[in-house]
Amino acid sequence: MSIAIRETPIEPVPVDAAATPVSVQERSVTIPVTEAGLAQANALFQQDWWLNAASPGGWDAVTVEQGGACVARLAFAVRRHAGITALTQPPLTPFLGPWLRMAEGKANTRLAREHELLGKLADALPPYDVFAQDFHPQYANWLPFHWRGFRQTTRYTYVIDDLDDLDQTWAGLHESTRREVRKARKCVTVDPGDDLETFIELNRMTYRRQGRSLPYDPAILRRVDTACARQGARRVLIARDGTGRAHAGLYLVWDQSSAYYLMGGLDPERRSSGAMSLLMWQAIRLAATVTRSFNFEGSMIQPIERFFRGFGARQVPYSHIRTSRTLKGRIAEAGHELLRSTWKRNP
Repeated sequence: MSIAIRETPIEPVPVDAAATPVSVQERSVTIPVTEAGLAQANALFQQDWWLNAASPGGWDAVTVEQGGACVARLAFAVRRHAGITALTQPPLTPFLGPWLRMAEGKANTRLAREHELLGKLADALPPYDVFAQDFHPQYANWLPFHWRGFRQTTRYTYVIDDLDDLDQTWAGLHESTRREVRKARKCVTVDPGDDLETFIELNRMTYRRQGRSLPYDPAILRRVDTACARQGARRVLIARDGTGRAHAGLYLVWDQSSAYYLMGGLDPERRSSGAMSLLMWQAIRLAATVTRSFNFEGSMIQPIERFFRGFGARQVPYSHIRTSRTLKGRIAEAGHELLRSTWKRNP
């Protein structure tokens, strides 16, 4: 079910309170493709096929239509936990937020139009206790949400904007990062064989070292992997030594505009080999053959931020947008970061 606005905002459609998560029919419609090659999306994470894989039957979207064409869209996952309804983003989905089809015109006219469309999307959302999403970095404007009581936190990702000249990209790496890549080349090779199960085990090792279990169900990643493989939009890279032992793994996805480092995993007993630095550099090289830029997908954790920054990428802000509409929503939001650490990763 997609909620559509045609001339003026319509009343939000109530969500069935008995469903956990909400049962929404998977989409199979053909949607016009934008100039970026993406159907009503800033990135592959907003595509129907990604959403169907990451949250089958558990997502929906509000849209604005004009002249029979969709001009704005905001997809969201619906999660229920302890009696709280949250509109958020599916597992393994780093960015979501609005997509707008903007017309040409003066800057003032374009901005006014953007405000209008964003406001209509916000007004059309179905009833909820909490809303929480990381908007794609392409959209810095969240003013219409602010005017409606939403709050914003600035977070950061790192982006290599242009992959046309890999020699220049290599020169932009910090010397310590280049040194790690050279060191790794002496003891491991990169296996591009898309070994998903080995990757999952390496990812599990990373969390186990932190005393944590995997924050997502591996079945979700397997669904996402199958969907991405069908689209020709992913590669699983594994760094192995001469005995065949896996040191590290990296999961890369892409669309026509950008590649995204989705996840990584590392054998804690092999952390000193430099394998993750080599995998990241190989992922950048691979991305240069299929798209235009590389997004490290961001982290607010200091050691990870330092690692990403070492690849010479540009710091890019993005917005975490949230609000609570009910008392129980405000209590839940104040009590934990579950919206980001659990609902985002594990339905």
